[in-house]
Amino acid sequence: MALLTWSDDYLVGVQTLDNQHNVLFNLLNELDAAMVGGQARKMIVQMLRKLLNYARGHFSAEEAMMAAAGFPGLAQHRIQHRNLTKRVQEFEARFERGERTVNLQLLSFLREWATRHIQDADKEYGPWMNRRGVR
Repeated sequence: MALLTWSDDYLVGVQTLDNQHNVLFNLLNELDAAMVGGQARKMIVQMLRKLLNYARGHFSAEEAMMAAAGFPGLAQHRIQHRNLTKRVQEFEARFERGERTVNLQLLSFLREWATRHIQDADKEYGPWMNRRGVR
C-alpha cells in the first residue's frame, strides 16, 4: 500500500504546482517502498536526496509564482518551506549515522507534512492566484 494516494483533495487550482505536488507524492511513495522493502542504505540516501532536491525546486517555483501574484502569505509560506527542508536534512543526517528509528519517523513526518501543508497552506494561495489569472 502506498504511503500517499493522490486525489483531487490535494488540488490547489494551479496546474503547474498541482503537477509538482503529484510528483512529490510519487517520490515519497518511492522512498517509502525502498525503506519498507529493506533497500540498501546508500540507495535510500540517494532517494532522500532526490526528494529533497525536487522539493527545493518545487518550493522555489511555488514561491516565485506567489511573489509574481503578490500573495500576502508568501513570507510565512517561505518559512514553512525552510523548516521542512531543515527537518528533512536532520532526518537524513540521523539516517546516515545509522539510527534505526529514523525510517518510520521520517515517513510519518513527510506524510503528515505533505498532506497538511498542501491541504492547508497551499490551498490558501490557489484562489488568490486564480483571481489573478494564474491557473
